[in-house]
Amino acid sequence: MKKNEALSLILFTVVTFSAAAWKPVEGHISTRWAADVQPEKPWDVYPRPIMERNQWENLNGLWQYAIVPKGDARPAQWQGEILVPFAVESSLSGVGRHVTPDEALWYERSFTVPSSWKGKDVLLNFGAVDWACEVWVNEFKAGSHKGGYAPFSLNITPALKQGSTNTLTVRVTDPSASGPQPLGKQTDKPSGCFYTNVTGIWQTVWLEPVARANHINSLHIVPDIDTRRLSINVSAAKTDPSLTAKVRVSENGRTVASGSSLAGQPVELMMPADMKLWSPDSPTVYDLDIEITSDGKTIDHVRSYAAMRKVSTARDNDGIVRLMLNNKPIFHFGPLDQGWWPDGLYTAPTYEAMFFDIDKTKDLGYNMIRKHVKVEPATWYTYCDRKGILVWQDMPNGDRWADWNKFEYYDGVDKPRSAESENIYRREWKEIMDVLKNYPSIAVWVPFNEGWGQFKTPEIVNWTKEYDPTRLVNPASGGNHYPVGDMLDIHHYPDPRMLLIDPGRANVLGEYGGIGMAIKNHVWNNGRNWGYVEYNSINETTDQYAKYIATLLKLARAGYSAAVYTQTTDVENEVNGLLTYDREILKFDEDKLRKINSELSHCLDNNR
Repeated sequence: MKKNEALSLILFTVVTFSAAAWKPVEGHISTRWAADVQPEKPWDVYPRPIMERNQWENLNGLWQYAIVPKGDARPAQWQGEILVPFAVESSLSGVGRHVTPDEALWYERSFTVPSSWKGKDVLLNFGAVDWACEVWVNEFKAGSHKGGYAPFSLNITPALKQGSTNTLTVRVTDPSASGPQPLGKQTDKPSGCFYTNVTGIWQTVWLEPVARANHINSLHIVPDIDTRRLSINVSAAKTDPSLTAKVRVSENGRTVASGSSLAGQPVELMMPADMKLWSPDSPTVYDLDIEITSDGKTIDHVRSYAAMRKVSTARDNDGIVRLMLNNKPIFHFGPLDQGWWPDGLYTAPTYEAMFFDIDKTKDLGYNMIRKHVKVEPATWYTYCDRKGILVWQDMPNGDRWADWNKFEYYDGVDKPRSAESENIYRREWKEIMDVLKNYPSIAVWVPFNEGWGQFKTPEIVNWTKEYDPTRLVNPASGGNHYPVGDMLDIHHYPDPRMLLIDPGRANVLGEYGGIGMAIKNHVWNNGRNWGYVEYNSINETTDQYAKYIATLLKLARAGYSAAVYTQTTDVENEVNGLLTYDREILKFDEDKLRKINSELSHCLDNNR
């Protein structure tokens, strides 16, 4: 045996042993759900309940990986195994390695297509990959995608080997903070309120079969409570004038409406006079059965759901512009939710772990979540729909940061972004809106957070409003203010204040609070913790929180229509959470929080 051959054998043996002994990377705290992660099939739940098919195949699990120089070809040898869908930097990936902008992260795994799918097309779906990826199936280039927050699909049928093993290879590069792309709070050097980079696959990878003739490509569901109409636009993958779309709406198995349309036309349904409206106190959703047919034969069928609800602004009895839900004033009150995990970073360890944050938010008396500079898996939004949580959805910021925040009406011109940066922003923001537009819980789009990357504000805001006129647009939460969009959003830490007011729009407090408390053995780094204000006991944090609520009740009567408390959990070095980063300790008196939060959430109920 030659020397090089012997070395290769040794390397192969080491890699195989390492893979068999997969375990989370140690060094930081983790959540209780980390122990429930099954490396054979993590996140084994249907990933797209807003458009669900009967058959699917989960490709999560252990894949081979290698991190190599960016210019290198496909690795000749793999460096170990990585647990998908956890980012390579995370503990639960089993790797815990940083990928620089000059490196590429390669993945590979094998799979087989079920024999029952014979004669059908096979779609390969990625929930999210950060940031740029290329995909090969059996050495055939299958496609590529740029964007860290939106799902994408590839029809891989021509590349498949029916009845035998197939190979799936993925290459990922990520410029991180050195690039112009949206990245939220990721950074190469985590500190304060900026966190560890996230690279690679971080949501479910899966296969689904569809009819070879055609299939449903997307849905657009639009409720109108004022006319009792529900509109469903069913788009097919291929243009076919012979197609018809059929929709049945049901509640608890009982049909309440049904209708059909020719290809390209929305199905317009009249809902019953006793239709139930969606709200945080009564989150009714209706089941949808949707199919496309040709010559009387069903080609494709999906299940979905819809809710009858309306978000708008209007003046209340005192002449104050308010946020409205179903034509009634409602005070939006909830936490700033970063969506980070000590063991999975962008990815919750399990489905149940993800639900815990939403359940706890609702149980504490909040009616809203501001999803902060991150997009969650589809299942997160479905759970908010069914739980009754209003969502403010941020566009993840990127390119430029907070060096030009003015916190005042801005008479000049936003700092310019390059043509590449603008194109990336516009493409990704549209992708995010397209994939999230059907979730009834989403009430507000937030194109910019503070002044981070804020550019061409009137143009971006007006486009957002025109693209989705069914939702409100918060132009720049706490950013440079222009007289566009539906609200004026102020940030003030730590106490709530009303620094500016716009009599023609709703006025909201997009961030405040940040009451911090570091709890030993429940922090990311001992001795490196940061907060806006810090206390040492639950009595102190609760008393201060209650003072802020008392102030907010007065400010709500004076004109505020929403408030966002910072924040749901601690994140890495930031200890401003209601909960510790591991979700083990609530740092406030739970009963007192629930009572005063509920009072604020319902403070406008009689102001109609």
